[in-house]
Order: sequence, then C-alpha cells, then structure tokens
Amino acid sequence: MRPALHQTLIRTAAFISLLLLIVAAPGIVRAQSAPANSSAHAAKSSAPADPRLIDLQGYNRILARYKGKPLLVTFWATWCEPCRDEFPLLVELSKEYAPKGLSTFGVSLDNDADIHLVRHFLALHHPGFPNYRQKMGIDVDAFYHGVNPDWTGTMPETIFYGRDGRIVAHFIGEQSRDVFEQAIRDVLASPAGQ
Repeated sequence: MRPALHQTLIRTAAFISLLLLIVAAPGIVRAQSAPANSSAHAAKSSAPADPRLIDLQGYNRILARYKGKPLLVTFWATWCEPCRDEFPLLVELSKEYAPKGLSTFGVSLDNDADIHLVRHFLALHHPGFPNYRQKMGIDVDAFYHGVNPDWTGTMPETIFYGRDGRIVAHFIGEQSRDVFEQAIRDVLASPAGQ
C-alpha cells in the first residue's frame, strides 16, 4: 500500500472513531446513574469550560496580556483535517517549552452548531493552554487581516509573537516538528523591544 494512501486511511479511521465517540458518549452518560456523592460533583466541575467567544478586539486584548512573553497562537477547527493532525503536536510542544517561557493559546473557528465537537476535541487532547472561539457573525476577512495581514483564512494558521508583541513568524498549513521547534527557539530568543 502506498504511504500516502495508508496515512489517509489512518486519518479517516481516527476521524470516524472521534465521531463515533461523540455520537455514543451522550447515550453512555445517560445510561449510567450518577452517584449522589461529592466526587460526581467534583468531576463535573472539573470539565473544561466552553471556549470564550472573541472578535478582533477580544483577540487584541488577549494578545496585550501576553506582551513581554514569547507566544504561539494556533487557529484551528474540528472540520479541518490538518488542524486535527497538528493539534496534538502543538499541545506536546506547548508543554515542553512552557517551562522555558513559551506561552500558547488557541482560537477555534468552529461554528456555534459544532460546539459539541469542540468540547469533545478539547477533552480528547487536554491542551493545557487556553482556547477561545471566533464569534459568529463578524466580518471574518477583517478578523483574519487584523490578526495577520498575510492571512486569508487558510488553516491551520500558527502565529509566533516575539516579546515585543510583533509577529516573528507564521505558518499556514500543517508543519513538521522540526519547523515548529526552530520557530519556537527563534521566538524564545526574541528581544523584549522598547
């Protein structure tokens, strides 16, 4: 079997498995009776909150909080296969480089109707970094251009901000671990600026 076809089959099987988990999970949860003790309440309260909705102003407010820190921002969606493939690597790199000073956050471009997919995706990958969701009904072209003038909405989009808050690098499309690690090293070495 050709390697490209084999990879496509593996990705398709993984996606179908994720969809089956999403479809079956509510029935499984309903079928179990919840114990009336505090551990059930604790488990429920530890579930990740839905990503907060943001527009361009909200995005810029979040960026301002990270000024002075090297930052990686990933734009993703559950319907984007390269995003689904790349996300686990970004989670791993974020955990590896956080002790060295790298901050990370994500922005989902999923629609409101897909919030259940977003919840399951985040629960599956345990990113360990905050995730937001693009507010529906905004001018998406203005959002893309405001985030990065070179971005037209193709995903995944990954942006690296230096300590001075300026874009050091950005990638459109899935990248290798080596490419990401070089960009992370560059952003970690970025000067603080004025």
